[in-house]
Amino acid sequence: MTQIEVVQGDITQLKVDAIVNAANSSLLGGGGVDGAIHRAAGRELLEECRKLGGCETGEAKITKGYNLPAKWVIHTVGPVWEGGNYGEDELLASCYRQSLALAEEYKISAIAFPAISTGVYRFPLERASKIAVSEVNKFLESDRLLKQVIFVCFGQTAYDSYLKAMQEITQS
Repeated sequence: MTQIEVVQGDITQLKVDAIVNAANSSLLGGGGVDGAIHRAAGRELLEECRKLGGCETGEAKITKGYNLPAKWVIHTVGPVWEGGNYGEDELLASCYRQSLALAEEYKISAIAFPAISTGVYRFPLERASKIAVSEVNKFLESDRLLKQVIFVCFGQTAYDSYLKAMQEITQS
């Protein structure tokens, strides 16, 4: 049985097989989670990301973790919120599906996700947390390798939103 948890903290400090980076399309670092991961991983991460040629919204690519406790970093580009009429929900769901597919391909048993697109990309937190929890739950119905999924929240509001989504989705 896979353990799903919601924690508050710093994703760069987690000792899991892979952490997910809420990246921008260049994959060359930025603000928020992306910048923190690049700083913690070191210059080698940037060098590897330069070779990947960027990443489209809703897709994911994987690199080594370098100086991070995590062996892998899965970079995914979430959608910028434009009001909800431009496929944002599907693009965000795709970020989780693509990241989980890479986890399966690389035989990752423990993965940590940030609240993708909910910072400067302005995706509504409650909506994003429901999509995240729903996509992970759907994936876990068929995956047998993943043993631990952690939703890492930066603040109390995100933490509360993810806990609420977990309760609603797992009880339905």
